[in-house]
Amino acid sequence: MLVVVCPGQGSQTPGFLTPWLELSAFSNSLSAMSEASEIDLAAHGTTSDAETIRDTAIAQPLIVGAGVATLAALTEAGLASFDGVAGHSVGEVTASIAAGIFSPEDGIRFVAKRGAEMAAAAAKTSTSMAAVLGGDSAEVANYLISVGLTPANYNGGGQIVAAGSLEAIAKLQAAPMEGTKVIPLQVAGAFHTSYMEPAVAELAEFAKSLTPKDPEVQIWSNSNGFTFSSGGAYLESLVSQVSNPVRWDLCMAAMIEAGVTGLIEVAPAGTLVGLAKRSMPGVETLAVKTPDQIPAALELAAKHA
Repeated sequence: MLVVVCPGQGSQTPGFLTPWLELSAFSNSLSAMSEASEIDLAAHGTTSDAETIRDTAIAQPLIVGAGVATLAALTEAGLASFDGVAGHSVGEVTASIAAGIFSPEDGIRFVAKRGAEMAAAAAKTSTSMAAVLGGDSAEVANYLISVGLTPANYNGGGQIVAAGSLEAIAKLQAAPMEGTKVIPLQVAGAFHTSYMEPAVAELAEFAKSLTPKDPEVQIWSNSNGFTFSSGGAYLESLVSQVSNPVRWDLCMAAMIEAGVTGLIEVAPAGTLVGLAKRSMPGVETLAVKTPDQIPAALELAAKHA
């Protein structure tokens, strides 16, 4: 059983789209999404600097555009099918397009709105995030709450991302829980927490303009690791998920339970395959970082789809 996974914010690096734009299917897909979103995704993925593409309003459409265009390139090269899809945070929008819930144009318009509203919400209060490595998941979560932080991403593999005020993040860095390591993240705000409630309200209104279809393949949700059969319900989950924790740990557990044997991560790839190697033993994985890896992706798909 083959699943395509789609990365979230923080996976992009300057110039990562440069080799991809040589492929016509990728370039054409990205161009259509640039037009729909009114954001020059090709420029941001080739010439924009690190600070520019860290901007939430740019980063989110760029990541989704790259993932969708990667699938277009894989399809042109011969990827016939896959059995399921899942995305981490903003990668859920990529996944929804891959599953047929949205067209690429509607999906990129949604994520452009998502990124803009989350950036606006983040600007209201000085907040940030930090990865906590090691420790028991429940104990780490309780410790974060005790210092005034929210466990925002349960990533599995001994990693939880904390979110909250700059003061609370600094307190965590100064006094981490015994047996853990804290790594500050270069993000603009406390995503997937109550700080994002203003963005939820705006997205809920925008979602009324969309007409989602029911998914064509299995799609797992960050909210609880469950699959959705209704496109409308999945859209509601996408909206509410902006202010709720990402349960990627539950997504990986559910994929194992479903019998997943192969996993392909679309560009900008690497993060989710790294987590899967620690939490999904026995599952064959591939992070498609450059076009040179397309033949290997097709080979893996032929074995597992």
